[in-house]
Amino acid sequence: MSHRIVIAGASGFIGQYLTEAFRASGAVVQTIGRRGADATWADQDSIRRVVDGADLVVNLAGKSVNCRYTDANRAEVFRSRLDTTRAIGDAIAASDSPPPLWINSSTATIYRHAEDRAMTERGGELGTGFSVNVATAWERAFFERDLPYTRRVALRMAIVLGDGSALAPLIRLAQFGLGGPQVDGPWFATAARRNAGTFHEFRARGGRQRFSWVHIRDVLGVIEFVRAHPELDGVVNVSSPNPTDNRTFMATLRRVLGVPFGFPAYRWMLEVGSIAIRTETELVLKSRWVVPERLLEAGYEFAQPDLEPALAEIVAARGLPPTALHS
Repeated sequence: MSHRIVIAGASGFIGQYLTEAFRASGAVVQTIGRRGADATWADQDSIRRVVDGADLVVNLAGKSVNCRYTDANRAEVFRSRLDTTRAIGDAIAASDSPPPLWINSSTATIYRHAEDRAMTERGGELGTGFSVNVATAWERAFFERDLPYTRRVALRMAIVLGDGSALAPLIRLAQFGLGGPQVDGPWFATAARRNAGTFHEFRARGGRQRFSWVHIRDVLGVIEFVRAHPELDGVVNVSSPNPTDNRTFMATLRRVLGVPFGFPAYRWMLEVGSIAIRTETELVLKSRWVVPERLLEAGYEFAQPDLEPALAEIVAARGLPPTALHS
């Protein structure tokens, strides 16, 4: 008998990958979204119908943080996570046959800027600012309901690498000779950005801010592992056990692409560029140093634990062998 899996936020990079993988394995996958899905956020009864009797619910819904942190965007980042998470919780509470497992996306950005040591589920320290406030409110909304028949796991995901992920623009930069490190430095702060918690303070030097990552295959692998290990609940870090730093990451990407040199991007360039492409410098300058302590203790074996083979696989999947870059 096939499993029935419900995915909310299935239109995104991770959601599409999971949907295809689960269907390929023989599962029946139903989706929740704004439109073109089996259930829509505007129809709470439809959400209850799809989660009722499901074997697994995976919620990935939420506006991308790859945007300028304007008042409107900040409000939507919060709303899109909290409202959807609470809608699923309400649907599960109203179900006749609640799903045994609900997995919700979270983010490793919840931890503080870390250059001194790795952040684990037990010993990690939460940070401050807008992004951390979003993450903590998201997890609070996830765990706030009393759902006695449904195990809940929040996946604190590092930057997910795969074909179509945030890696794509970095590949393009490297191909054009701009694949050096992203180097932090002093920058002026407005009162508004400080009050909103969106200003990135200068700390890491020389592109040595830590870079925690995970391959998209391991996101799927972790979900399957969590399903098979009922002792796992609460928060789980989803990150390669071998984090790197920004400078090393970019050098590895250039090596995989066969690009011998990349100009660095300094803070002032990043600030000007982020305005032009409507994003924030925190996404590349914050030092994220996260390790998956609970997964390793439980015995999970990563499909792609090392950066260079992981990048090589993704580059090959994109049809970009190094020789093609020099032809």
